[in-house]
Amino acid sequence: MPVTAALSDELRLAGTVDGLRIGLSLVLEPKTANLALSLADAGAEVSVVCDAASTRDDVAAALHHAGIEVFARGDADGATEHELALAFLDRRHDIIVDDGSALIRLAHAERPHILETTIGASEETTSGLRPLRAMERGGRLRIPVVAANDARCKTLFDNGYGTGQSTVFTIADLLGTGLTGKSVVIAGYGYVGRGVARAVSALGATVTVSEVDPVKALEALHAGYPVAPLVDATARADLLISATGIAGTITVEHLLALPDDAAVAVAGGVDQEIAIDAAVAAGAVRRNVADRVEEFALPNGRTVLILDDGACINCTAGEGNPIEIMDLSFGVQLVSIELLATRGSALAPAVHPLPDEADARVANAKLRSLGVRIDTIEPSS
Repeated sequence: MPVTAALSDELRLAGTVDGLRIGLSLVLEPKTANLALSLADAGAEVSVVCDAASTRDDVAAALHHAGIEVFARGDADGATEHELALAFLDRRHDIIVDDGSALIRLAHAERPHILETTIGASEETTSGLRPLRAMERGGRLRIPVVAANDARCKTLFDNGYGTGQSTVFTIADLLGTGLTGKSVVIAGYGYVGRGVARAVSALGATVTVSEVDPVKALEALHAGYPVAPLVDATARADLLISATGIAGTITVEHLLALPDDAAVAVAGGVDQEIAIDAAVAAGAVRRNVADRVEEFALPNGRTVLILDDGACINCTAGEGNPIEIMDLSFGVQLVSIELLATRGSALAPAVHPLPDEADARVANAKLRSLGVRIDTIEPSS
């Protein structure tokens, strides 16, 4: 991870994070552990929290052995997860790095007093920024939040390549089948949806896109994908993938429209992006048929397969994004941390973009590690 190494070394040499309490709320696996260790080496006091489904206990144990506080257990139930999250917040971090904004929102709801000494936070997902921007509009956001997700070096590569590839590979592994000749419907054609479409197409599938944004729908058409309303497209789907990050994207109506034995999964995502609870309330009966694969017997007599309980499948059932991709994302997080450490006290309680030069720093660090040189434009006199 040369970008993470180079930028964390800059923080160490400048003493930027020396003594700061930094909390990471991220998927707990080896790549994240490297970020935690790099920040600790740069002088920060680091702690990590994660939900059970995304926690690797061996990684948690290794971080604990290295002296980093870990608030995560792979066997934790919902109540224990909540207790661990509150204990994490009680560390009173100067800076929080969040994934999905769950910890930022929990702090506002149940630990508002800690926000008085919090410099700020960064958020690395589209679905996490959505509620934070709503809080800002409602005057409820009490700390500055850097929109790390919106940096080009995050969105173009993490969303567009990493999540697309890792989601599709995880789905193929769980189903135990190739995708050649399969009909795949993708709900949402943002950066993640584009990446998923690219990956399944490369593996020989036929793609149909469903969108509510007319510009994105037109973009999908120009990329060569048919576009149709979701309920119409699902009637011909072997595999339905939601890539919106919005709860209730796949409704009971969509599930009922699927052919027998079609599979449904979520790329990235939020809780109930597939309306599982509503399907069960409508009479669907679920049973495990394979590792992280459930068969849902629907009220209309058809059966569909839902993968990994509709969770963020590439993280909870796969290995997450490739290390080369996460190196860029963590580079963005490091420059976000630097911004908060050096200028956070002057930022208003709002969602703030990273400046363009931050993207340039991350990209240049990666290019240097590859031995790639590019032209530069001399400033005019």
